[in-house]
Amino acid sequence: MEAAKEAIRNKLALLPDKPGCYLMKNRDGVIIYVGKAKVLKNRVRSYFIGSHNGKTQRLVSEIVDFEFIVTGSNMEALILECNLIKQHHPRYNVLLKDDKTFPYIKITNEAHPRLEVTRRIVKDKGKYFGPYPNAFAAQQTKKLLDRLYPLRKCKTLPDKVCLYYHLGQCVAPCEYKVEPSAYEEMISEITKFLNGGEDVVKAELERKMHAAAEALEFERAKEFRDQLVAIDAVMEKQKITMSDAMDRDIFGYAVDKGWMSVQILYMRKGKMIERHGTTFPYYGEEYDDFMTFVTQYYSDNPALPKQILLPHPPEQDAEREDEIITSLHDWLKVKVLMPQRGKKSEVVNMALDNARVILEEKFRLIERDEERSVKASQSLAEWLGMEQVRRIEAFDNSNIQGTNPVSAMVVFTDGKPDRKEYRKYKVKTVVGADDYETMREVIRRRYERVLKDGLTQPDLIVVDGGKGQIAAALDVLENELGLYIPVCGLVKDAKHKTAQLMTGDPAEIVPLPRDSQEFYLLQRIQDEVHRFAITFHREQRAKSMVESRLDSIPGIGEKRRKALLKHFGSLKKIREASVEDFRPLSIGDKLAGEIIAALKDESST
Repeated sequence: MEAAKEAIRNKLALLPDKPGCYLMKNRDGVIIYVGKAKVLKNRVRSYFIGSHNGKTQRLVSEIVDFEFIVTGSNMEALILECNLIKQHHPRYNVLLKDDKTFPYIKITNEAHPRLEVTRRIVKDKGKYFGPYPNAFAAQQTKKLLDRLYPLRKCKTLPDKVCLYYHLGQCVAPCEYKVEPSAYEEMISEITKFLNGGEDVVKAELERKMHAAAEALEFERAKEFRDQLVAIDAVMEKQKITMSDAMDRDIFGYAVDKGWMSVQILYMRKGKMIERHGTTFPYYGEEYDDFMTFVTQYYSDNPALPKQILLPHPPEQDAEREDEIITSLHDWLKVKVLMPQRGKKSEVVNMALDNARVILEEKFRLIERDEERSVKASQSLAEWLGMEQVRRIEAFDNSNIQGTNPVSAMVVFTDGKPDRKEYRKYKVKTVVGADDYETMREVIRRRYERVLKDGLTQPDLIVVDGGKGQIAAALDVLENELGLYIPVCGLVKDAKHKTAQLMTGDPAEIVPLPRDSQEFYLLQRIQDEVHRFAITFHREQRAKSMVESRLDSIPGIGEKRRKALLKHFGSLKKIREASVEDFRPLSIGDKLAGEIIAALKDESST
């Protein structure tokens, strides 16, 4: 291992301050992560210097070697990263699944072109238009175009003309010579129509309809009218959201519990036609991984919009905004915007909101899935080398600003919260913010009661913290109470999110995959016990403030304070009471007036 560290140190010294890509490898020489950097020297060194949050720590712990490739520009680094990810499929990178299943309309690149609806986009010089909300919408639009423009319909040219020729819907290249200029004119008209020029087509059809009617060709006029009605029927189903007729892709993303949700809103011809979302675990920095998704999405997609709208990077990455916009624009030759205000900003916010909702729905569905919860508990037991983990008791301490220290315990049975078993603890023996001693006191009180009352013992105890908290809990359990219950700790990252699981004596990291049900179960437990502890702490602080306000009024001792709170229920109701309301408590009108006045004076300051 020391040899590997020395090799890395030597390589770090050789890193250039140029743009490029880096490839991280594990002990088996497998590429586990690919990244890009504006300055390779700074970015790659950051992995091996200083501390990391939980998202990066697991990745870093597996790196024993790296390679780098210098590029001529940030745009080249962007493209190279995308290609390397597709080539090596690194386990810690965002890997875009081939799930772009929306239908497109395609004009084939053939001597005798034709229209088709396809879900498969390939770089074959064909023209793609879409995506469409569903296959029905795409087929209806194609059916309309087939009536308007007589391109060939057959995949293989027959020996003689077919019914489409007699209906006027095919120029019959199987039997008649068709000049390239005729195809060019039809393709130009179809392209114009699919790019939002249906008004021009409608105007031409109306002109032909009136001309046919004046010539007393009523059947012909009726056909033009039917075509106009068909255009309106196809187009009115799409909700207009912007006044222009531009094709846009709008991206938004959200992150929580180690997962990322990306939403794409598709706007075609100025109309919002569909949204599409996907969720996946991520390990790098959130905006980096989001942009990796975007670049992979466009790497094999020739059906580009005219404009791409993206959310702004987080505040700490704000200086990268111009670099990202320029790199994507230079690569795709498409206008890229990160709007700050107006309608474009509103649709980006819509995409962000959609991403957030999808992620919340995912977690709620998992919580309701009892079978998954039970399986997660069973799998967690396997990771910890235990026979079963049916009952989990988790603890969290709360002593914000060093006041009113409290602790809370939640219970999960078969992966589901058992709220009637929750317990709250006011810390009695610890002064100030001493997390280890608070843990010792609460563990001692809980499991003395478990032994005394013969309560059900948990299969696993979960504490909030790492080696120190685990050691404190084990010391009390084993050396004071003679209990041998496994204890694990949940360590949080810099953003106070669950980062890793530790257990043992001395404690070591358990390499749970971030996208596993077991990891998500532990995150839910930590979120729940933290919520329960914080709520209890706020209640105690509020109660303490009420008591201190009443105690400061001359003539109010502990006995009267308790009686007042019991009678009125809250400080607000005491303040709003009349002098007469105090008489049932044997408090005279003079003292009652002083209480009301003191509380009103305090509330007005």
